[in-house]
Amino acid sequence: MIPSPPLSRRARPEAGLLLLGHGSTENPDSSEPTWVCADAIRQLGLFAEVHCTFWKEEPIFRQSWSLFDCDEIFVVPNFISEGYFTRQVIPRELGLSEFRTTLIQGKRVHYCDPVGSHASMTKLLLQRAADTAPGIPPSETAVLIVGHGTKLDANSAKAIQEQVVRIRESGAGYAEVHEAYMEEAPFVAEWDQITTAPHVVVVPFFIADGLHSFQDIPVLLGLAEELPPAASKNEVFRQNPAPLRGRSLYYSRAIGTDPSLAEVILDQVDACEEALHHACAAAV
Repeated sequence: MIPSPPLSRRARPEAGLLLLGHGSTENPDSSEPTWVCADAIRQLGLFAEVHCTFWKEEPIFRQSWSLFDCDEIFVVPNFISEGYFTRQVIPRELGLSEFRTTLIQGKRVHYCDPVGSHASMTKLLLQRAADTAPGIPPSETAVLIVGHGTKLDANSAKAIQEQVVRIRESGAGYAEVHEAYMEEAPFVAEWDQITTAPHVVVVPFFIADGLHSFQDIPVLLGLAEELPPAASKNEVFRQNPAPLRGRSLYYSRAIGTDPSLAEVILDQVDACEEALHHACAAAV
């Protein structure tokens, strides 16, 4: 459960909120963070309706509009970065135009930026790093923010790169802050070459504890040889720190599992509405 929103948080009692997730047919934990955030926001009573749809699970993206009775809907992709899914798959599946607002089946649909691109993610990352390695001096600690990485879309790594810069400039005092990826350089498997500090905190910049954040990455780090398919059956998050390659390695759960992610979703709705107001003012 997320804390009650600040008094400045605007209620939209006649609008709906749609959260979009990737989902998975193989990993039972993939969609959980999206459902949890939807439930938390629903309990705040800020929207007339709150629903979720997914790319790989029911209800699927193309069922989205049949879920709503209201005529105005804010759509927030519960994805980390602006990339293939947010720029191509989602607009295609939902019938969105190139503009921020699209009229679909008599409904005004506002397409927000993905959660991972918002500046307030920095606070979550800093808190997750501190919680993962409690009592460890930041001055002796390297923070490694890990993503998938792909050569198919140059924007895929942008959100991670921006967060790395923000954490470095935050005044948190970490000895080092770096990015790393599964499928492009700098590679997470080379974490001990990327960093030099005696303590290394690895934070997966993923929405869910799915295939990558909790099967693939632990293996690449050297924490395990093979892992089970569900986070609920995995002990890798409960073994911090791991003495490995002459360092103390701390591994956190995916950042998207933080309950405060619901606040970031609301931040993206506010940012979307502000952008709409600016666009209207500029058109006058």
